[in-house]
Amino acid sequence: MDLAKSKYVIVELIPTSISKDKGELVQLSALKLNGIQLLDRFDYRLNEEKIPIHDFIEMCSYDKESFTYSESTDKILDKFQEWIGDFPLLIIDNIYTRNYLQDITNQKESIFEYLDIENDDHAIDTMISKYHLEPSNYIVDLLYEALIQEIG
Repeated sequence: MDLAKSKYVIVELIPTSISKDKGELVQLSALKLNGIQLLDRFDYRLNEEKIPIHDFIEMCSYDKESFTYSESTDKILDKFQEWIGDFPLLIIDNIYTRNYLQDITNQKESIFEYLDIENDDHAIDTMISKYHLEPSNYIVDLLYEALIQEIG
C-alpha cells in the first residue's frame, strides 16, 4: 500500500490477556488517516470496574477525560468496526492484536514494515530512537509521528 496516497487506520490496543476469550480489552486507540493527514481518532477504554487486574487500571489512568468509556470489550470492538469502515489497518502485529481483531475482516498489515523496524519486544523503543521521538503514553501517536517522518 502506498501510504502517502491511501486511506488507512493505525491501531493500538491494550488487553489483559493474549486471548479475547480469557481477557478484556482495556484500551483501543486508533487514528484514521488519508496519507499523513489525520481525519479522525478513536479512543475507547473499558470502564474501570470491568477491568479485572488492578495494574491495568493504574497503567491506563492518564488523560481519563480524553476517552470514551464502555461496558464491554465487545461493545468497544463493535464501535471500532463501525468507525473503521473498510479502511485497511496498520497494526502492531502480535498475537494479542490479531486475536482481539480476528472478527474484523479488514486488511491488516504490520506498521513496522513501513518503518523498516523489526517487530520485536524492543520495536517501540527502536522507533523512538530512530525517529527521535519523545516517549508518550499514546503509542498510536508515536506511530503516526514516525510515519509522518518516514513518508512525509
